[in-house]
Amino acid sequence: MALVNSEFVVQRNWQPDRATPLRWVWSHVRRNFNWVIGLFVGAFGNAAFAAAVPLLIGAAFTAVQIGDKNALFWAAIWIVVGQLVRAVVQLLRNFSSEVIGQRLEREVRDELYTSLLGKSMAFHDSKPTGEIMARATNDVREMNLMLNPGINLVVGSGMFLLMPIIVAPSLHWQLLLVPVLYLLVYFWLVFDYLHQLEPVTTGVRTAFGDLNATLAEAIDGIETVKGAAQESREQTRFSAAVRRWRDSFVRQGDVEAIFLPVLLLGVVQGAGFFHSLLLFRAGLISVGDLISFNGLLLLFGFPTFTAQFAYSQVSSGLAGARRILELITTETELDENKAGYAEPMRGEITFENVTFGYNDALHAVHNVSFTIAPGQTVALVGQTGAGKSTLTKLLNRTYDVSSGRILVDGVDVREWNIAALRRQISMIEQDIFLFSRTIGENIAFGGDNATHDQIEAAAHAAQAHDFISRLSDGYDTVIGERGVTLSGGQRQRLALARAFLTDPRILVLDDSTSAIDSATEDRIQQAIEQASKDRTTILITHRLSQIRWADLIIVMRKGGVSAIGTHEQLMESSEAYQTIFSKL
Repeated sequence: MALVNSEFVVQRNWQPDRATPLRWVWSHVRRNFNWVIGLFVGAFGNAAFAAAVPLLIGAAFTAVQIGDKNALFWAAIWIVVGQLVRAVVQLLRNFSSEVIGQRLEREVRDELYTSLLGKSMAFHDSKPTGEIMARATNDVREMNLMLNPGINLVVGSGMFLLMPIIVAPSLHWQLLLVPVLYLLVYFWLVFDYLHQLEPVTTGVRTAFGDLNATLAEAIDGIETVKGAAQESREQTRFSAAVRRWRDSFVRQGDVEAIFLPVLLLGVVQGAGFFHSLLLFRAGLISVGDLISFNGLLLLFGFPTFTAQFAYSQVSSGLAGARRILELITTETELDENKAGYAEPMRGEITFENVTFGYNDALHAVHNVSFTIAPGQTVALVGQTGAGKSTLTKLLNRTYDVSSGRILVDGVDVREWNIAALRRQISMIEQDIFLFSRTIGENIAFGGDNATHDQIEAAAHAAQAHDFISRLSDGYDTVIGERGVTLSGGQRQRLALARAFLTDPRILVLDDSTSAIDSATEDRIQQAIEQASKDRTTILITHRLSQIRWADLIIVMRKGGVSAIGTHEQLMESSEAYQTIFSKL
């Protein structure tokens, strides 16, 4: 089995078989082999003791006929004992299937989460978060339910189907006729039922994913929705998604309602009764055998009525497995390159004829070439959309170049171990993401085993300590998702503290002081100057003070490099830079 490219991989002592959804599920289930045996043993024992009841009742009728009170007494005793034992083996069946289902859910969640962490940004850009969350939660849960009660009932009902075939010949071999014919027609009808059910259950899972994506998008963009007074429009959009999911669910109900084995059950019980009466009239079986056989036919009731639900649950679980496996096996452009270059950086950066586009139709940057010496501070300037931020995302392989190459310390970034590359490059963007965790944990993110003193020192350097100290719980204050409980300037200072703590060899500041007031900026500017010593620093900024401070300025225009030089040189030679500078 070929491995899927991934930026992050957890080494396992086993690899699941991802050739098909069914084989993938089985590769997880068979790891619980002892519990699988428990499931089948419990299911067979449950059916066997259920089949013993009509046989014992038939023996009791025979005992009554011949006046054998002792045989009647023991028939009653064995029925009671048999049902007590049946309760134990039924518990074994249910417990085994529950263990398998819970372990399957746990392992699949772990496998999916690890896979999502390893996907490239191009993958995540193309997948709605709500759709991924629907697969990671609801579809995984459906896989658990596929095992219990789904497969649990399928295996259990399968054993009930076998009992009349196994036991009837002990009464008379001709009594096999009706049960065998029933099984042949039953399996044909179930096969056709599953064939109709598969696309419908897949449609239900897909519609639920779309519903979840619509909801997540509205919640994620709630500020925009409220700011534009579009609540009614979003409510209508969500209602349409709910209606599509409801219609899919109704279609599944329509298929489930036409379950012909229910009709077949009545036919087989009537035919079995008629056939056994003929054998009785011919003197081939006794009254006790007649009663026992028709009691055995009643066992077909359990698989008939439970199959309508159980097979639907299995089909839904397989549809969920198909959707989850699709995410896991989706190829990404990047891989972790575990055996790649992983030496400490000096910080030299070279772009050689780099071209890249987020889609095939339009290049974000094209034919970009320049070199940054180790320890140099470089400012990237240009109009919005010139490709400045794109260049930094190519540097740490958030995306890979379409053509050309990027070298760090003379080594193509594609030849670096991706974790070693990214650990030594710290990027602070204007759109800062903070986790719904404590302030201390957010600062320490990326810094392995950071102490409180180190966290506090980084906060001091980023001019964040004062506002953190004023919070009720200080560094233990839990902030909202994305840091919504903080101001823009506070979020940016926390991001700077995080960067200072990781001590990167290459520091990228993408308009990272845009939300900070002038007084705070002056203090942070000093901290940045101190932090940039002995490390390569790339500034994307519109602030004149930072641009003039840079050792080198690269002017971007329409995705290409327009000019390179110092502030004084560019003011004399670059019309594009003069235009930008005049607007600052």
